[in-house]
Amino acid sequence: MATSSAAPAPSASSGTPAPSGTPDGERGDLLRILSDQRRLLRIAVRGVTDEDARRRTTVSGLTLGGILRHVTACERSWVGLMTRGDGVMPEGMLDGDQHRMRDDETVAGLLDDYAAAARETEEAVAALESLDRQCLLPRFPWGPQEDVHWSARFVLLHVLRETAHHCGHADIVREALDGSSTTAQMAGDPAA
Repeated sequence: MATSSAAPAPSASSGTPAPSGTPDGERGDLLRILSDQRRLLRIAVRGVTDEDARRRTTVSGLTLGGILRHVTACERSWVGLMTRGDGVMPEGMLDGDQHRMRDDETVAGLLDDYAAAARETEEAVAALESLDRQCLLPRFPWGPQEDVHWSARFVLLHVLRETAHHCGHADIVREALDGSSTTAQMAGDPAA
């Protein structure tokens, strides 16, 4: 019979640096992998101009700036649902405009806002009594029209899934923009 052993906890040397003050255990693991996905998204937009961040490079309407705006709004909405747990739809959660980089926005400003959202998430997760906390979800037009509850853990996993999903989008948009990819940028810069 095969035995399994736990893998060592991710560390800065494995490419998954823990956010400052990250707890040990499951909360830390979730925050670490979410932090790593955010890092990959930041790499995908590294070095792009504000103009390029607004540019559509595929048949979809996705842009690098729009993806940054969306993942920030998405993370804040879901973390708000997790902390309140009251099923009230967060303001702007279904706003399609969150996918568009406005003319008055900059990549630097969007990245700063994304970093602020990450800090808010880390604080919210640290304040949770338990990841088992049940959160009532709003009734989405495309979902069941009855009460649905997710654990705080599942909400965090959903934020992770959304972030990873959009990291892939960002990589495709960036490759179509200038041929760059997250992997190539990481290979060229060991500190990435």
